[in-house]
Amino acid sequence: MSNHCQRAARFIPWIFGGIALAVGFAFLFGFFVMLLWNWLMPTIFGLGTINYWQAWGLVLLSNLLIKAGGFHPGHDHHDEHWKKKFRSKFWEHHQQSETGSTPPEAGSEEEG
Repeated sequence: MSNHCQRAARFIPWIFGGIALAVGFAFLFGFFVMLLWNWLMPTIFGLGTINYWQAWGLVLLSNLLIKAGGFHPGHDHHDEHWKKKFRSKFWEHHQQSETGSTPPEAGSEEEG
């Protein structure tokens, strides 16, 4: 076996260990969802309790719904247009009538 293959072979246990750790955390997450649901939802909303696999299904369903809603952190380039438009309208409505000034350029607004 070449030196390159030997170095690559050292990482195989780390890869499988990482995958096993990720799967373990996923199953643990489902367990915590089940515990939280069974602790809060029946008391607050009068809903029934759920088992582990229903909690896992709830996690998957919520993940699908959130991703289908178009919310992707770090990818708000579509929202930036609407933010600038809102700021401009807000400035026009609130500042122009009070000070007589005009809104700043769309690209020169400070983020904050």
